[in-house]
Amino acid sequence: MTDSSKDPAKAGTHAIGRRTVLIATGTTAAVLAVGAAAPEAPTSAAAPTAAAAAAVCTLTKEMTEGPYYLDGALVRADVTEGKAGIALKLALTVVDDSTCVAIPDALVEIWHCDALGEYSGYVGNNGHSEPDDRTFLRGGVLTDSAGLASITTIYPGWYRGRCVHIHVKVHTGVTLTSDGSFTGGQELHTGQLFIDETITTAVAKISPYSANTVTRTTLAQDSIYDDGGAASGLMTVTGSASAGYTGTLTLGVQQS
Repeated sequence: MTDSSKDPAKAGTHAIGRRTVLIATGTTAAVLAVGAAAPEAPTSAAAPTAAAAAAVCTLTKEMTEGPYYLDGALVRADVTEGKAGIALKLALTVVDDSTCVAIPDALVEIWHCDALGEYSGYVGNNGHSEPDDRTFLRGGVLTDSAGLASITTIYPGWYRGRCVHIHVKVHTGVTLTSDGSFTGGQELHTGQLFIDETITTAVAKISPYSANTVTRTTLAQDSIYDDGGAASGLMTVTGSASAGYTGTLTLGVQQS
């Protein structure tokens, strides 16, 4: 059940091209100041303007969609559907990459595996038998006036060949449908969200994650994550296993 763009046998897997997106740490939008070269390296922040205070902005390439995406995700703030696991609240802010101005009404869509490494729609690929409604741990919400998308899920598990991660897409101009999903619009970003290894190490010792006997791939061993920190989707995560975690990241997208 390896999620890799290099495996042609995985249906739905495709490599992302050269389009880049801005990712800034924290949830405060800032004025963009980037160079054309060395997209992996952080650049100096621009001087403060009336629009925003100075901050460090970084350009990074998009990441593979992977083989487990399903169309028709539900628009909803809570995607857990009763799945067992440690609570994880995502606070993802979407901004324009050329101005760092927040983008309201953008649909931020996520999907990831459960504690045992199983994706809805593909249950059994990680060796476990469980109910599969094709919707658990999938869904998205529209950003508010500040560009913030707040989604409640659980801490992801892992499967063979990949570190713990969450897939994310950003769409604009979507139309909400009567069945609770969405249609149309423009897909602006496809990426992945990551979590510091020290947190995952602690989580892996706690039930139900401890029942996942697949050897865990770390961030350093992962074929997708490139040790780029927030530039590669590494979230700032706070909280605890008992109280739950909150993961924050600011995603900058190209609108033209």
